[in-house]
Amino acid sequence: MSLVSIEERTSPAPGAAPHALWALGFRPFYLLAAAFAAVSVPAWLASYYGFGTLRVDLAWHIHEMMFGFATAVVIGFLYTAGRNWTGLWTPRGRVLAAIAALWVAGRAAMFFGSPAFAALVDVLFLPVAAWPMYRVLQRSGNTRNMVLIALLALLAAANATFHAARLGWLVMSPLAPIHLAIVIVVVIETVIGGRIIPNFTANAVPGTKPVSNARIDMAALVLTGAAGLAWAAGLEGMPGAAISAGAAVAQALRLAGWKPLVTLRNPLLWIMHASYAWIPVGFALLAMAQLGLAPASAAVHVLGVGAIAGLILGMITRTALGHTGRPLRAGRSETAMYVLIQLGVLLRLAAALAPPVRDVALIAAGACWTSAFIAYLLTYSPYLVRARIDGKEG
Repeated sequence: MSLVSIEERTSPAPGAAPHALWALGFRPFYLLAAAFAAVSVPAWLASYYGFGTLRVDLAWHIHEMMFGFATAVVIGFLYTAGRNWTGLWTPRGRVLAAIAALWVAGRAAMFFGSPAFAALVDVLFLPVAAWPMYRVLQRSGNTRNMVLIALLALLAAANATFHAARLGWLVMSPLAPIHLAIVIVVVIETVIGGRIIPNFTANAVPGTKPVSNARIDMAALVLTGAAGLAWAAGLEGMPGAAISAGAAVAQALRLAGWKPLVTLRNPLLWIMHASYAWIPVGFALLAMAQLGLAPASAAVHVLGVGAIAGLILGMITRTALGHTGRPLRAGRSETAMYVLIQLGVLLRLAAALAPPVRDVALIAAGACWTSAFIAYLLTYSPYLVRARIDGKEG
């Protein structure tokens, strides 16, 4: 059974179909994630520069990018994929609406609530969202994909650790568990990307034969996880840098075998390759940071904006097109989103590496990010709230 195949099943569902928005997990969670992405970065920049009355700190910003934005997309994707893997319905209708409402409550609590109240509400989301996914996999006997439940459990543990540190219950920086969460998501992308990116490329570009080497794949996965653990543990100097550099080399070799240059005329493909390419760049910058040669924020934003958000934008367009019955073809809107997110990471990298242009580059990067997700909302909201155009369920 494929780990990432999310083609649609057509078996009938019991009972009346819910409203289109609640028909399958990708619909509300992609919509909520994009809306949150579009407002949260401007809110952070406004607070950072002292505008308005809302005051949010760096820990809030990086937490919400991972445990707000990214986890919403992960859950939406897994609910949608799980339907195909198992032939069973993942949460939909009122259950899906309740889980989405819990995510919204977490975001509101993180904005306006006390740290203790925010912790209470926010830590509930991942366990509550993961449980029905676990039950569907268990009932179907789909043990292969249980690894994803384990990764969700690790994310939930990292989130709980963040809140414990923020409340002073643990003597550690609250940023350390978020760094671990970034790497957990990158590991998920390493697993899923290795399955879908070569396949998408081979299917869309006739005559192309992407190469996957099992040893390089395993080295990339192991070194990426090890580098993330070392980073979260605060390992500095040559030992940490060597592991990070090894992850960068392994990931770069892996990507090279997938023939990224043949995808340049297909935006739905090149966004995947270009975004994945930020993974080796991010670990190379992390190695430099561990040697004191670059700021750590450069690595954080290359991985967070370039690799995670870039791949997310590629997937929430592609899967939304496919699961609303539309052709897998990028138009001007999709191409604009992809260019904006890539330009955004370049500008954010410039802000980290070139202090004289930091403020201008930071604001411009935020504008690119926000514009990309506003474009998604304008284009995809009508798709996500209406029934499939081919009449199928989901």
